[in-house]
Amino acid sequence: MPIEKHAPGLDRIVDVNQGIEELASGFGGDSGPAEGPVWWHDGGYLLFSDIGNNRRMKWSPREGSTLFYEPTHEANGLTRDRQGRLMACEHLARRVTRWEHDGSLTVVANNYKSRRLNRPNDVVVKSDGSIYFTDPGLGRIESELDFCGVYRVSADLGSIHVLVWDFVVPNGLAFSPDERILYVNDSRRGHIRAFDVEESGLLAMATDRVFATLKDERIGVPDGMKVDVEGNVYCTGPGGIWIFDRDGTHLGTVATGTQTTNVAWGDDDWKTLYFTTWRTLGRIRMNIPGIPVPRGEL
Repeated sequence: MPIEKHAPGLDRIVDVNQGIEELASGFGGDSGPAEGPVWWHDGGYLLFSDIGNNRRMKWSPREGSTLFYEPTHEANGLTRDRQGRLMACEHLARRVTRWEHDGSLTVVANNYKSRRLNRPNDVVVKSDGSIYFTDPGLGRIESELDFCGVYRVSADLGSIHVLVWDFVVPNGLAFSPDERILYVNDSRRGHIRAFDVEESGLLAMATDRVFATLKDERIGVPDGMKVDVEGNVYCTGPGGIWIFDRDGTHLGTVATGTQTTNVAWGDDDWKTLYFTTWRTLGRIRMNIPGIPVPRGEL
C-alpha cells in the first residue's frame, strides 16, 4: 500500500487504503524539480514551480497542467500573503518577491547588511504580515554570506532579521496553527527543528529543539512542509511524505516511490494534500483540513 502506518493515530488522519493520484508529469530538469505548490482558492486551481524549466505552472481540474508564467528566475517556494498576493523565492535572482495585484513586482528581500542572499528556498507569512524565509547555500557559487540563515522581514518590509544561522541546509518551514511554534527543517541533517515564537516575531532560541528526524534508506530529504488545523506536521522526506503528530511521533508515510519535494493544502474543504515530486504533480485526500491560504485577486 502507498500509505505506511507506523502508529495508531494515523487512521483518523488519512484512509490508509486509498491510492495516490498522479495529476501531471514532465516537469523538472538538471537545475531543479517541480516545487512550491500553492492552492488558489478563489480560482479553484493550483500554482507550482517547475524550477528545471524556469517556469510557473497552473493545474486545474478542467484544464489540467498549463503554463502560467515564464521566466521565473528559477523560482522555488511559493505562498500567499494576508492580502492574497503571490510570494516567491527566486533562486537565480537570489531574492524573495511579491506579485502585487496590479501585476507589478516588489522585492521583499535580496540582501542582508548589503551582502546578497544565498539562494532563498521557501517562504511563509505570519498572520501579522511578517515574512519568514529560508536561505540555504549556493553550492558551487561563492556566497557573500558565511552562513545559511532563516530570516524574518517585517510586514512593512522595513527591517530584516536573521533568526537562526546555524543550519546546514535550511529548507521547508511552517507555523503551528496558533503560530506559537515555527518548524524549520534541515535537509542535510535530516531533521525538523522547532522554535517558540516570541511576541516580537523573533524566536526564543532557548527553546530550540529537534522535533523529528527523517532518515531511512530511501531517496529523499526533509524539504517542503505544512501543518493541519490540529497541529499535525506533514514533511517530505525519504520515500515520500512523513506525517507527525504535534508531539513529533511519526504516524506514517505516504510512500510516493520517488523524491518528493513539497506539499500544499487545497480544494474547497482544504482536505486535499497536493504534492510535487522531481517530475510529477500528485494528490491524496486527508480527513483533517490543512490551514487555509489567504484569498485575493491575482
